[in-house]
Amino acid sequence: MKWRKFGVFLCVLGLVLMLPAPEPVRQTDAPAQVTLDGPPLVALTFDDGPRSSTTGPLLDGLELREVPATFFLVGSRIPGNEDLVRRMANQGHQIGIHTYDHVKLKGLSRQDFDLQVGRTRALITELAGEGDYWLRPPYGLLDKTSESWCGGPVILWSVDPEDWKDDDIDRVVAAVVEHASDGDIILLHDLFPSSAQAALRIVDTLLARGYCFVTVEQLMEQRGVTPEAGVRYRKIN
Repeated sequence: MKWRKFGVFLCVLGLVLMLPAPEPVRQTDAPAQVTLDGPPLVALTFDDGPRSSTTGPLLDGLELREVPATFFLVGSRIPGNEDLVRRMANQGHQIGIHTYDHVKLKGLSRQDFDLQVGRTRALITELAGEGDYWLRPPYGLLDKTSESWCGGPVILWSVDPEDWKDDDIDRVVAAVVEHASDGDIILLHDLFPSSAQAALRIVDTLLARGYCFVTVEQLMEQRGVTPEAGVRYRKIN
């Protein structure tokens, strides 16, 4: 949507305006490094959805704030919530895979892996169109064999408030805002009302502190990181 693209444009514009003037090119054998001076970037991510009672209000709040997020979906929860998935795509959020039945991706046969990951990818593709739907393994667990089958990067996290433990919104908010820093990937769950409410408070607090929210894919793009299949990413600096 236009407002979503405009919000991302403002973040990118802020980065560009704060870049120092380019220096003359010097020949070097050292690998190129991307350094940016600008607002700190963080990626807000949600696992275990979609769920109409929580994901819907969360999308409302993110839309109001013009903030994109990344949603890792459980395939078995998509039927009946197809409109939410389409809305995520239409509003510029990134969509990823969190298996079909929220199972550990360790010791699976190729057939079972495809039932969990490939089946979910097919459901998302049917609703949101062709795209790169990255994987977040439940519990962050993935063996080497499964890594070779995932077909894209493995997205983990660097800030985890363990919002599933209780309904203490204040605790969850504090656990994120007191530890968030540039390049972090923040883990939350859009399965709980308290988590959705905490997420919007986190957004408001970090926006007030000058942070810019981007999807995980946008975070990699801004930092010049090329996503590699089977590689695990926790934080993007």
